[in-house]
Amino acid sequence: MELERIPVDIDHCSKTYADGTRGLQPTSLHVEPGEVLALLGPSGCGKTTLLRLIAGLETLDEGGRILFGDQDVTRRPVEQRGVGMVFQSYALFPQMSVAANIGYGLRIRGVPAAEEKRAVGELIELTRLTGLEAKRPGELSGGQRQRVALARAVAVRPRVLLLDEPLAALDAKLKESLREELAELLRRLHITAIHVTHDQQEAMAIADRLAVMHAGRIVQVGRGEDLYRAPSHPFVAEFLGRVNRIARSPESIARGVLSIGGATLTCPPALNHAALLVRPEDIQIGPRQDGWGVARVEQRLFLGDRVQLRLSAAGLPGQLLADVARDTPFQSGDEVGIHIDPQRLMSTAESTT
Repeated sequence: MELERIPVDIDHCSKTYADGTRGLQPTSLHVEPGEVLALLGPSGCGKTTLLRLIAGLETLDEGGRILFGDQDVTRRPVEQRGVGMVFQSYALFPQMSVAANIGYGLRIRGVPAAEEKRAVGELIELTRLTGLEAKRPGELSGGQRQRVALARAVAVRPRVLLLDEPLAALDAKLKESLREELAELLRRLHITAIHVTHDQQEAMAIADRLAVMHAGRIVQVGRGEDLYRAPSHPFVAEFLGRVNRIARSPESIARGVLSIGGATLTCPPALNHAALLVRPEDIQIGPRQDGWGVARVEQRLFLGDRVQLRLSAAGLPGQLLADVARDTPFQSGDEVGIHIDPQRLMSTAESTT
């Protein structure tokens, strides 16, 4: 099935509710044709408000615009925007078969029966539901129900596909397998899609790019790997994965260094702040050696694929978490060597670039 691939442009859109609450600060965003973009952030950050504005389910404040391709849809009602939607409940009709669910949107639009049958057959094949056409939703697995919901959403050939927390109601193990299926399906559909989620791993697994939201604003947009490795905002660093926050003394700030366990690291000039961030996997632990600091293992936790060490060291007001290989020999009470590559340190200040 060939679907239209168009860009989506959000131009200075904001949302203020009747009681004066600002659900979304003035926001601009560009989604490429055929791109899967995730709106990622915690509850209350504005991501669902933005999705509802794109869908036409909410009215935006004066001065903003929403464009699908070269068409301004700002004042168009939801039924005239050409959007397909998938919700976390999937909202399938329990009394209808798989084929009837997929074809429902075509049927109510008056599409001839032969054309509906052809389109449904094509989507059943595309979403790997062959042989399940006559089954009802209650007879399907979670992954199969997800595929039916996607097929139904795209059967009417929407210009933009919107997904609102489609995996939120699932348990962790099922969610992990279904996010891979969802990612593959979206690539096969080649449709412009906007996906709302609060789950960082889900967003990074499914989306081409992430728009991380905080307090009603988009704070950074980019590929998941780039945002994880080079966040330009401290919220992005702390929301995507885990980080240690290392406070520095006024003397260390003045000298442009970071002191850990008796070792002194020279900080990049751009990171001369009162506190710095570093991810647990970027802390090197090994035998004591020249140029490294000394730390004490306060706690060892075996987590299956890795070991997490909680460390204390001279010069640190608190403790550090370090992720190391699962066969590491170090135990609680051991003294170990510790080192951090200064290039792995991250800022606690918002980038102005």
